[in-house]
Amino acid sequence: MNFDIPRYAAPDFLASQFTQAPDAMWEEAPCDGVAPRGFHSTSMFPEYFKVNGAWRLAEDSRMDSSVVLRSDGRIDVVENCNLRKGDLVCVGRSEDGSEGIYVHVDGFEDATSKVNDDKFTFRQGRSRETAYARDYDRLIELLKHEREYGKAVWVMGPAVSFDYDARLAMQRMVEEGYVDGMLAGNALATHDLEAAMLHTALGQDIYTQESVPLGHYNHLDVINEVRRSGSISQFIEDHGISDGIMCSLVRKDVPFVLTGSIRDDGPLPEVKGDAYAGQSAMRDVVRDATTIICLATMLHTIATGNMVPSYRVLDDGTIRPVFFYAVDASEFVVNKLLDRGSLTATTVVTNVQDFITIVARGLGVL
Repeated sequence: MNFDIPRYAAPDFLASQFTQAPDAMWEEAPCDGVAPRGFHSTSMFPEYFKVNGAWRLAEDSRMDSSVVLRSDGRIDVVENCNLRKGDLVCVGRSEDGSEGIYVHVDGFEDATSKVNDDKFTFRQGRSRETAYARDYDRLIELLKHEREYGKAVWVMGPAVSFDYDARLAMQRMVEEGYVDGMLAGNALATHDLEAAMLHTALGQDIYTQESVPLGHYNHLDVINEVRRSGSISQFIEDHGISDGIMCSLVRKDVPFVLTGSIRDDGPLPEVKGDAYAGQSAMRDVVRDATTIICLATMLHTIATGNMVPSYRVLDDGTIRPVFFYAVDASEFVVNKLLDRGSLTATTVVTNVQDFITIVARGLGVL
């Protein structure tokens, strides 16, 4: 079966709601990093702005940012911290077109998806009791489609590297072209490289889960060796590393961003310790992503969700949805993403080791 990308239904801008609406209002940013009072803040949905009588889409958007009208007529979505004095920033808080701003929340809504209009039905939420078979099937077909036509970015916590099968599954998916970018922290890369060099993660054998003597030194020794080599890629060469997630990313030249936290050991040389530099680097990787899959990492998941709109404008002008998956063993974590306003996310409550091996086997790489 082929994956059918939902079609986008644009607003009917010939309707009186739009033809009678005024142009959007713009005010200059008073200084660097500061928006004018009453600025419009973006969502993850497609947003249109009326400029010189014509409704125009902000093509590259993200949540919680301002909208800037450039001198050449281009509409940019800019984080407030990146505004520059004199930027023409959209002001207005109404989103129904009455102030020249329209947020289109149902552009990809499938009217056939509702099987009935019952007010009371069982198991409408997403929990550990949910049946996810259809979700797996759709994701597998989606990843096949994205390998040919899109860009899939994976956001990973260290749990993916703690298990022999999960780590191998992720390695194989990188090698077979199902990974176009990776976002993670110091721990994922550290324990994956520990597994490659010493067959342990946090001192436990990645297959038997047995703790090895002095195993609590293992990840520290590996960090030290990577720092001695100067980079992850040089460490892989220096030590003849031949397997694992990081090794496959390096050898396939897949971009990755590692962002640091206060509790990091080391960290590895590539880890970005400046949170805002890390944010910018992450945004560069997800800027044209069409599918994002987040595995057992709450803060990275929420951060990435805030960077990604629900749509993408392709080179030919076609508008397609961005698919966003959040996978975690904790219902709290996946619901936290939904609470942040990422209403387009598909959530799966399971441990990521099972999830990633099921997906890899469905793709035929494991």
